[in-house]
Amino acid sequence: MEKNKMIATPSKTREIIKENQFYFKKSLGQNFIIDTNILENMIESIGIDASAGVIEIGPGIGALTEQLAIHADRVLAFEIDHRLLPILDETLKEYSNVNVLHEDILQADVVQRMTEFFKADQPVYVVANLPYYITTPIVMKLLEEDVPFQSITIMIQKEVAERIAAQPNSKQYGSLSIAVQYYTKPEISMIVPPSVFMPQPKVHSAVLELTKREKPLVHVCDEPYFFELVRGCFAQRRKTVHNNLANYFKKKYSKDEIGSVLEEVEIAPSQRAESISIEKFADLANAMYKKEHNS
Repeated sequence: MEKNKMIATPSKTREIIKENQFYFKKSLGQNFIIDTNILENMIESIGIDASAGVIEIGPGIGALTEQLAIHADRVLAFEIDHRLLPILDETLKEYSNVNVLHEDILQADVVQRMTEFFKADQPVYVVANLPYYITTPIVMKLLEEDVPFQSITIMIQKEVAERIAAQPNSKQYGSLSIAVQYYTKPEISMIVPPSVFMPQPKVHSAVLELTKREKPLVHVCDEPYFFELVRGCFAQRRKTVHNNLANYFKKKYSKDEIGSVLEEVEIAPSQRAESISIEKFADLANAMYKKEHNS
């Protein structure tokens, strides 16, 4: 198809919006992509080909969906806004390999839907232009439910992408970095200006690629315990890890008891959470877990 006839152009997007009297809902964080080159580069960097299955979250009017349908074997899209369903029926009518579900991805049984739609052993990729306000819940759902994907590639707020990909000893590094990196290897592949969206957001975006690890980055005794303890350590970033842990465990353990565990795992009580590696957090969580369970 000629590029000027594709959905991801300013003129075509305006035409679709006008014909359908569509209006953007701020509550849904809707920003449609109007640059075909950005989408093609995004798909090329993932390595999606004719053997691939793709899950898309929030197809909008089908700009990214169309490009995925051209390159992939099958596309399964989850759209929460019922107003977009008849529009997608029209914009994607040429693509028989696309199935749009009117479902909230946060409530959906994604693994079951994959079983119904994709071939057995088909490599599946998650690709999405995600609303800024709901990025973290969606990513964590896919990771925690162990959805069998090869990678997640998302266009999200640049600041959030930097937080997810951050390394220790940086201002961006935090509990979100650790939670996502526990399951995946993150890489920011592209910075995207506001001008490629309609309407234009007030901030830059980034394309973040999350490649699923064969097994989690570190071994922990109990995953929920590990993630909660990490969040506790970052509760007040200006405080030392010792003080944050003392507050997290309140009257359960004395400062001296917490200090002895920190010493055991070779973390200085004066360190702040942002200077501690995921590996060291795993050591700390495992030691505290064993202390709590007397093992």
